[in-house]
Order: sequence, then structure tokens, then C-alpha cells
Amino acid sequence: MSTKTTSLDIQSLSQKLINPSTSFNEAKDILNTLYNHFDTLIALSSYQNDIRYLAAVPTASGMALSLQHAAACFLDYQRTTLFLRGFVQAIKDKQQEYPNQPIHVFYAGCGPLAPFISLVAPLFSNKDIRFTVLEINTHSLAIAKKLLNVLALDDYVDTYYEADAVTFKIPKPEKFHILFSETLDALLYRESYVPILQNMQPQFSSGITVIPENVTIHLSLHTHDHQEVYQGIVMDTQQNITTITSNTTLPKTLPPHNVTIEDSSLYKGMLLDTIVHIYNDYHLTRGISSLTIPYEMLFDSTSVFKTLQFTYQLSPQVELKCSFN
Repeated sequence: MSTKTTSLDIQSLSQKLINPSTSFNEAKDILNTLYNHFDTLIALSSYQNDIRYLAAVPTASGMALSLQHAAACFLDYQRTTLFLRGFVQAIKDKQQEYPNQPIHVFYAGCGPLAPFISLVAPLFSNKDIRFTVLEINTHSLAIAKKLLNVLALDDYVDTYYEADAVTFKIPKPEKFHILFSETLDALLYRESYVPILQNMQPQFSSGITVIPENVTIHLSLHTHDHQEVYQGIVMDTQQNITTITSNTTLPKTLPPHNVTIEDSSLYKGMLLDTIVHIYNDYHLTRGISSLTIPYEMLFDSTSVFKTLQFTYQLSPQVELKCSFN
């Protein structure tokens, strides 16, 4: 454990965040306190009014968040808390599986606050957990390095890479135990979670733990009398990745998923839910995070269709598309 201290006991606050008895309001207060502390240390708010720090960065497939938008994810309270709990549990499980050796984490997309180092590393010795960090955004990576240095946590990091996770070839991938890539948005829109996994996951050994371990999109139909009729999963990231791991070139689309509708006149619209399966029993479900805001669409009252076809597109833009047939 690093002996350098700051004005805030991050280890103690992280311990409270991972405690399941900590309430949402308590977690919210802790994360606000931590965010303000980090802002004080690295003057994060001073970057707010410069367009360079507000622009998303294009990747080989999808977009990476701007510095400011990535920093704001820290204050998505349920998201940060549940990811933290799931990640720490995954590390502890790996320690049981691989006793007496350091757990190596490949962290793709750290953003300027690198929260899953800055909040996680103080809970472990730097002999017990090692990070390799990749970030495509030049400004975010520079600030993350600065923050970890100020917090005396950079001795947990073996290597920093400024590169595109969609195309990056990982040196010595067999040494890693966990791939952490919290690079997604609701409906898997725009951001590069799917193409990152398609590139990186096959490079690791079969025993790699991926966090989040899966993201699924679920369809429900709304009847005219306001009933919700569940139709199942229309996009399963891990299931789709297994269909193309032998390919060397990223496809433009994933295989389509068809949903048969017996009588479309019964329904006034549909609702799509994003469920983030973080690790084991840790999930983000409807409405508790910006990642799981449901998307509702009304049907054209004059249209008649038998099938809804969902296709996940990777080029020219990352998004889920729906057609009516």
C-alpha cells in the first residue's frame, strides 16, 4: 500500500462504497466528496469551457467520450457504485483462483479520473494488483496520469498506452486476469464497447474475466391499454461476439435478430431496455443509470407488420437499428 497520503482517506471511502449496507444517498455523498477532492487536486473544472475537452474522439468503430463527459460518468452514482462493487469482488475471486500472485488488469478506457484505479487500488497492495491502462483521448490520459501520481497510485500501473482499443494488439495478453472496459452507452449506441470486446477478448486466455461481463438489450411491446408485454433479448453482446471471433476484420453489422409479431394492431409501441451485467449478481437495470435509460418508440397507427428485425451496426456508426417487415 502506498504510504503517501492526501487530505482525504480514499481507502476508507472506497470501503464504504463497496459495503452493501451503504445506502444510495450515502454513496451519492461519498462520490460527490471524492469528485470534488479530485477536482481540487487536478483542477478538472478548469477544462470545462474549452472545446478541445468537450469533443468526442472517433475510434475505428464508434466514438470515445470527451474528457468532460468521461469525468461526468463518475457522478452516475449507481453506475460507479455497482461497477466498483462488482470489480472488487472479481479481483477477490481471482485472488482465490490465483493465490500468491498479482492480479493483472487491462483497463481499456480509463477517462481522466481513472475511477477503477483511483478507488480500487487503495484497497489492495501494489504487489497484489497491477494495472495496464489504455486510453485513446490524449487529454484524458494526461490528466489520469497526473491524478494517479498525486494520489501516489501510479506505482500500481505497469504501462500506459495511448491507443485505440478497437484495433490495439495487446502485448503478452496471457498474463492478464481481468479485462475492464466500461465504454458503453444506453442501447450500446455510439460508444465502442462491442467492437472493443470483439478485438480484445479473443486475444486473452479463455479464463479472462470481462467487466462488464455482458450487455443485453431487451424488447417489450406496449398494448393500447398500457400493458407491457415482454418479448425477450434482441441483442446479446457476448453471444454475438462468439459468432465472429475467427474473423480478422470487423464486420459492418452483426447477425440480425427477428421478432415475430402475430398481430401488430394490438400494440401502440415498443420499449427497449439496456441491462448491464457487471459481474455475478451486480447488474444495472432499468432507469438506475444513464446506461439503462429505456427507449420508447410509438408505432405508426396505420402500419401493419409481421416482424421486427434488429440489426447491430458497427459501421459507419455504432448503433442498433430496427426495421419493420
